[in-house]
Amino acid sequence: MLNKTLVPQSVAREIQTMINSGALKTGEKIPSQREFSQKFGISRASLREALLTLETLGLLKTEPGRGTFVVGHPDGVSGDIAPWRYSDSYPVFDVFQTRILLEGEIARLSAGRLTQRQLEKLEEATRTMEDCWARQDLLTNVDADLEFHGIIVSACANAMLRALYETVRDQVTETQRQPIPMTDQERMKASIAEHRRIIAALATNNGAKAKFEMETHIRNTAQCAGLQP
Repeated sequence: MLNKTLVPQSVAREIQTMINSGALKTGEKIPSQREFSQKFGISRASLREALLTLETLGLLKTEPGRGTFVVGHPDGVSGDIAPWRYSDSYPVFDVFQTRILLEGEIARLSAGRLTQRQLEKLEEATRTMEDCWARQDLLTNVDADLEFHGIIVSACANAMLRALYETVRDQVTETQRQPIPMTDQERMKASIAEHRRIIAALATNNGAKAKFEMETHIRNTAQCAGLQP
């Protein structure tokens, strides 16, 4: 049986392909949830999760009373950020602020602890981000970003910090999707460079530098989303 958590991502990927290929055109209203859920053979709940992900990435936009439409921006910038999914629990500002505190310290404690293979995987994830952005595979771009941060967390010496990260992982994931509609080519280049500076600090066992570079990276990501944490 397919892991239930993978179903929405799999369907989101299929819809993204339909948008990028032109099967779903910019400005086009997508089929109803009933039609789409039948087409993909999934529950409406899984479909809604897939559509929310694509809306956060700026590929779709829901207009109350009218339906959901394709944005499909070829240059990677739509300019519209979707409503924050976790507004009932934590403001997006608070999540970014927490990420700076938590991931900065995690990076400091992970310096010098990553194996050569883990360092190589960090570079592979960064290259994947770069390559996928070039072809506007936004889902894989974000997945690679999540993998990058997850590898660093896995190497952290403090088990409680690792556990704390897991408790807020859903919100963290959303902050890595949220700025995408505002991200242009230059910001993505800068983000890739920030990743490589983090890798260099981790590889040389420079905890203070790793913390600084991680905090800077997250602040810059938040600023892309219009925030100043």
